[in-house]
Amino acid sequence: MKRREFIALLGGAAVAWPLAARAQQLAKIPRIGIIDDSPIWNAFRQGLRDLGYLEGQNIALEYRYAGGLPDRLAWVAAELVRRPVDLIATLGTPPTRAAKQATTTIPIVMVGVGDPVGAGLVSSLARPGGNITGNTILGPEVAGKRLQLLKEVIPSLSHAAFLWNPDNASHPAQLAEVRGAVATLGIKLLPLAVRSPDEFDNAFAAMIRERPDAFLMTNDPFHQLSIGKVIDFIANNRIPGMFVTREVAVAGGFLSYGASLPDLFRRGASYVHKILQGTKPADLPVEHPVKFELVINLKTAKATMSVLLTGPNTEARGVYQIG
Repeated sequence: MKRREFIALLGGAAVAWPLAARAQQLAKIPRIGIIDDSPIWNAFRQGLRDLGYLEGQNIALEYRYAGGLPDRLAWVAAELVRRPVDLIATLGTPPTRAAKQATTTIPIVMVGVGDPVGAGLVSSLARPGGNITGNTILGPEVAGKRLQLLKEVIPSLSHAAFLWNPDNASHPAQLAEVRGAVATLGIKLLPLAVRSPDEFDNAFAAMIRERPDAFLMTNDPFHQLSIGKVIDFIANNRIPGMFVTREVAVAGGFLSYGASLPDLFRRGASYVHKILQGTKPADLPVEHPVKFELVINLKTAKATMSVLLTGPNTEARGVYQIG
């Protein structure tokens, strides 16, 4: 080989080797699959950054979108498994069930699931078993409390509508909790089952016909995609609404009471870190929420109620007034 050709060969190799090394390094970055990304996931990404994970540098996030639809959820979960990803993070019960059906080996960190045991996602909260862990939003246990709070705010409350999703495996327990609460409080219940986008109009028609005094709903991911439509309807019809998370109250809902969703996402990020460090999901107990918030949107209250929220309770710790 001639001297000039030999030097050129060495130069080409010097360029190729670092490129190959960088490509190999990128290939080793953990990949986290996320179903139905939305702004609320920013708390999850911030939690990862706080733990030293920088997207595109030492971690990669793979996004897939299903719009909360059951058939689509199954498809995107299977696509993440085929990718493959090293871990799947989910919000709520339906995406978690889809991920569970798609894989029994890839770890799954669930965030804000209402009833993980009742939905068949884990064996128990203390010993989840299998490949799923994360945290619960305590949906069933808190559902009745929301109705009690509404009764305190609206003493004349005698008829309440409750929007739920029959396709969400956590919702039967929440519906049972609400039924128990209305029986205790002497309130008539109007259950509104909505499992697809075209069923919202039927639910709205039922409320116009029955004229409930108040409205409650779960934090179902599919329902949250249409939360603007829901808020507009109850506002136009002057129906006070109680919701699960402060984000909905900020968006125009009347009241919300429940676990802090950003806090649940940050805690979910810590579980991702533990699993990436080698801890098995089966060895990580499902966490209960530790931070709860009662949020009152005073602007919405003024628009929907003739009597404004006043008094010492609105100044209590953990109560936020908006507007």
